[in-house]
Amino acid sequence: QLQLVESGGGLVQPEGSLRLSCAASGVTFSYYVIGWLRQAPGKEREWVTCISRFGGSTNYADSVKGRFTISRDNAKNTVYLQMDSLKPEDTAVYYCAARQRGSCSTSPAEYDYWGQGTQVTVSS
Repeated sequence: QLQLVESGGGLVQPEGSLRLSCAASGVTFSYYVIGWLRQAPGKEREWVTCISRFGGSTNYADSVKGRFTISRDNAKNTVYLQMDSLKPEDTAVYYCAARQRGSCSTSPAEYDYWGQGTQVTVSS
């Protein structure tokens, strides 16, 4: 059973940066495509980015392209989300999620395992 734990969230000013981490345990990490998704108050959960099993392919939502960078270190069983030039509209709970079959997906329903989430608040 794959377990995911996010960390690194917090309060940051607009145009600031944060780095989120997602640590995995339980099974071979490289079997899984990993995504980051977020949910703002009163809104549906939305896909942000994902990375292929060995990191060779990444995809980003238009809203974060050029500002966020996803990466993974399979030796450390960890995925990272570097978030730069943060905006108030990036405020949300950020979740990492794992998908065992198939490739990167933009649909939250296609992810099999989820972490508990970490809060990111962008405000002056």
